[in-house]
Amino acid sequence: MALPLDPNPKFSDFAHPGRLVSPQWLSAQLGSKGLKVVESDEDSLLYNIGHIPGAVRIDWHKDLNDPVTRDFITPERFAELMDEKGIAPDDTVVIYGDKRNWWAAFTLWVFELFGHADVRLLDGGRDAWMAEERDTSYAVPEYPAANYPVPALDEKARAFVAAVADGVGKLPLIDARSPEEFAGTATDHGHDTIRHGHIPGALNIPCEGNVMANHYFRTRKELETLYADLDPKAQTIVYCHEGERAAHSWFTLKYLLGFADVLNYDGAWVEWGNMVRMPIAKG
Repeated sequence: MALPLDPNPKFSDFAHPGRLVSPQWLSAQLGSKGLKVVESDEDSLLYNIGHIPGAVRIDWHKDLNDPVTRDFITPERFAELMDEKGIAPDDTVVIYGDKRNWWAAFTLWVFELFGHADVRLLDGGRDAWMAEERDTSYAVPEYPAANYPVPALDEKARAFVAAVADGVGKLPLIDARSPEEFAGTATDHGHDTIRHGHIPGALNIPCEGNVMANHYFRTRKELETLYADLDPKAQTIVYCHEGERAAHSWFTLKYLLGFADVLNYDGAWVEWGNMVRMPIAKG
């Protein structure tokens, strides 16, 4: 059974307030039946130096990806992972992580692809929880398996390269990376991308703008100003370098601003920038 929604007044302005929880709400709910907390970081070792009490770790790289196919794990493996973490299909899952919740948002997006009904994001993520000196634990919990059924994989929130290529110049395309990556002047990721720049016609709206300096989401009014050039009714595709920042912007557009049809191109620049004859733009 799903836990009650967080009544935080800030969330009431968002299109789908039930997709966010505050640290205050989560602190009060820890230990509740039907609640599972998941930490999903870029740096998975952070979990070892302290995490929210009762939280389990899901490593986006090792747990959610198939290294052979460069795709997600199978539905069968997802069900096994849920059993390993003690997550039941009717549990309320709250996900948080480092780096402004980038990989936590990616993990939430994957949970949605596999149809988990109630999955929420912790506003502020790990950074805010630690900055506020809230309770942490070193204990790694062990929960009994709940016989999670093998889910159906619904990829309606996912864009593949063919659809992105067909949509160039036709569909709104958002690049959630930094201005330097967008312009092709930043080569920090040169080890996995041969070319630098952006998909032609893309609009650069870095996902860092979704949150404030304290890592909490901005108000709806501020977010509406940030994305004012977009039509909430139009299909919108978001991409970044590997999919994590795009997932964060996907969450912002879909659940905070209520955009009707948002897709994450998780093949991302890693795929596009390495493809033969695929057009790119710079500057």
